[in-house]
Amino acid sequence: MGYMNVLSLFFIQTVLLVVLVAETKAKVPAIIVFGDSSVDTGNNNVISTLLKSNFKPYGRDFEGGLPTGRFCNGRVPPDFISEAFGLKPAIPAYLDPQYSISDFATGVCFASAGTGYDNATSDVLNVIPLWKELEHYKDYQNKLRAYVGHRKAREIFRESLYLMSLGTNDFLENYYTFPSRRSQFTVRQYEDFLVGLARDFITELYRLGARKLSLTGVPPMGCLPLERATNIMGQHECLQEYNDVSMEFNGKLEGMASQLKRELPGFKMVFTSTTYDAFSQIIRNPAAYGFQVTGMACCATGTFEMSYLCNEHSITCQDANKYVFWDAFHPTEKTNQILTQSLLPTLLAEFQ
Repeated sequence: MGYMNVLSLFFIQTVLLVVLVAETKAKVPAIIVFGDSSVDTGNNNVISTLLKSNFKPYGRDFEGGLPTGRFCNGRVPPDFISEAFGLKPAIPAYLDPQYSISDFATGVCFASAGTGYDNATSDVLNVIPLWKELEHYKDYQNKLRAYVGHRKAREIFRESLYLMSLGTNDFLENYYTFPSRRSQFTVRQYEDFLVGLARDFITELYRLGARKLSLTGVPPMGCLPLERATNIMGQHECLQEYNDVSMEFNGKLEGMASQLKRELPGFKMVFTSTTYDAFSQIIRNPAAYGFQVTGMACCATGTFEMSYLCNEHSITCQDANKYVFWDAFHPTEKTNQILTQSLLPTLLAEFQ
C-alpha cells in the first residue's frame, strides 16, 4: 500500500472514530484494568520495587507534565479507552492515596508493571502478582458496595468493561532470562501453562460479576528496542524467534477466549488481535504514521534504559512523537493512541 493511501486510510479511520466517540454516552459505567506496565497507571509507585516510573522524564507530555507512574511520556491505552467510552480521560491507580472510592467508581486500575500470569514473574522485581490484583479488586468491590449500595454496585460490576493486558514479562523477564521455567517447560508448554492461568483468572472474574472483557495479547516482542539491541548477530533487526512466540501465544489466548465465551452464559469477551497487527504495521512502515525512529527509544540511548535508567539526567529526544518507543520496553503516547484507535471500533461495537 502506498504512503498516501496509508495516510488516507489512517485519516478516515480517525474521523470515523471521532464520530463513534461523539455518539457514545457512557453505557459502560466504568473501566476496570488488570495487567502489567502496558496498562499500569501508578500502582508501583507505592510498593517496594525497583520498577517505577514516577519521576521525570516519564509523564512529560501528560497533563501538567507530571510523572504519574505510567511507563510512558503521556497516557496509556486504558486512558484513551475510558475517554472514548465517555468517561474520564485518565484512569487512577487503585493504590494511589490521592484517590478514593468516589474516583474509582467510574474507573480503576489494578495493574502492576513487571507482573505476569505466572507468579514467578512478579517475584523477579517484587511487583504485584496477578492473584493480588484480584484481591485488590475484591477489596474495591466491598468499598463500592458501601459507597453506592449493593444493587448499584452489582450493576456496575456487570456493565463495566474489564481490560486485561499482560504476558510479555512472562517471556522476556522470566522464561528467557532465568533457567527455572525453561527446565520445566518447552516454550510451547509454557505458553499453554500461561493460557491456563489466564483462563482461571478470567473465570474467577466472571464469578465475581464481570460480564464484559477485552483481552490483549503480547506485542511483537522481538521488536522491542531492548531485544533489538541485544540481537547483534542479526544486525539489530527484530528477533523473529520472539515474534513467532508472540503470534503463537496470542493465537492460543484467542482460542481460549472463544471457548470461554461459549462456556460462560452472558459473557461478552473479545481478544484484540488487531493490536499485534497494528504494532507490526507501525514498525514495518513507520513513516505512514509520522514516525522516524523504530529501533531505538526516545529516552537516553534508547537501547536498554527503562525505569530508573531513564531519568531526569538522561539525554532524551525533543519530540517523542517521532519515536515508536518511549523507553527500551514501552511505546510512546502517540503509539499508544494509534494502537488504541485500532481496537476501539471493535470495543465500541461489542460493549457499548
